[in-house]
Amino acid sequence: MRFSAHPFWLVGFRPFFSLACLAGMLLPLAWALIFSGAMAAPVASFTSVQWHAHEMFFGFGWAVLGGFLLTSTKNWVNIRGYHGPALMLLAAAWLIERIGMSLGGSWPKALFLLSNNLFLGSIVAMLLWTLIRHRDADSYRDNAFFLVMLPGFLLAKYWMLEGGDFTAGYSMAMALFRLAFLVMLERTLTGFMKAAFQAQILRHPALDMAIKLLGLALILEFALPRPLTAAVSLLLATLLAIRFFYWKPQLAFKRLDIGVMYLGYLCIVAQLLIEALGHVMTFVWIGSVSVHLFTFGAMGLVIPGMIVRISKGHTGRKVVFDGGDKLVLVIMLVALLARVVVPQFAPAAYLGWIHLSATCWFVAFGILAVRYIPILMQPRIDGREH
Repeated sequence: MRFSAHPFWLVGFRPFFSLACLAGMLLPLAWALIFSGAMAAPVASFTSVQWHAHEMFFGFGWAVLGGFLLTSTKNWVNIRGYHGPALMLLAAAWLIERIGMSLGGSWPKALFLLSNNLFLGSIVAMLLWTLIRHRDADSYRDNAFFLVMLPGFLLAKYWMLEGGDFTAGYSMAMALFRLAFLVMLERTLTGFMKAAFQAQILRHPALDMAIKLLGLALILEFALPRPLTAAVSLLLATLLAIRFFYWKPQLAFKRLDIGVMYLGYLCIVAQLLIEALGHVMTFVWIGSVSVHLFTFGAMGLVIPGMIVRISKGHTGRKVVFDGGDKLVLVIMLVALLARVVVPQFAPAAYLGWIHLSATCWFVAFGILAVRYIPILMQPRIDGREH
């Protein structure tokens, strides 16, 4: 068998969820060591905070989002999708970017820029080509949001490292990921609640579209007047909160695998409320509560379940969360509490909470790596190719 024909390269979630597990293990731990002074920060033209934010969004985050979109877009438009050498080149570009971000401080500028933009530029172009070329066959008309989001990530990445406006870049990156989560949660929770509880949750086209348009507007938060940003954030949080109570949380919280997704949804609401209030009054928080509500709450709680569901379902296995899967979700809940909640009451041990939360990520994604990377390297068990 040719290496490019190995099952690992049959569909995008296989290599990129594997990379996401490794990134989820190592990147938060590396940051905790850098933050405490136990490990030297990468020597580069950007700060250690820029490195951390960039790697969590464009290293870990885009390994997950890339694997998800490479898999889902082919299903949305009913094509074979990228596989084999195309996925090998993308995975290599992702790895080269990680090396460049860690060691590229002494590289020639042109080489660093190439290493830093090859992966995202390539995967965005490939995904856009799929969505635009097969637009007539697309089963989701609101995938038009991705036609805006995907190029937006390129701009956010540029500002974070090279454009001289890190705050605008990371604000835009977070808003783009938030919008992607809003689109994904809207679609998936509808199906999950029906399958798990035979329950229909509210899907009102005007409400759903308003939520996504407000999320889209916040991509330009850095350029909007602060009162307008506060108003948009508050309105979006209000609409999300209203819809939440029509999504039958009393049922969802009966199952851990669905309940954590609802908690991730609530973390987005809380993050928006903090953002809105922060524009009009001053609050004293321990740590970057707003951004970590999203990264630990929405990303940290939702992504492990996504990896489990897709890895099982798309390899022909029954999608059932066993004890090991549930343990991962519990560990990520502990990480959220340790990073966001507990420091507000015990700020003197702040460094310890950072180390505990990073350790939780290491253990949780380590469990996922040990359990699922072997599965991702095997053929489907139902005889289908991909």
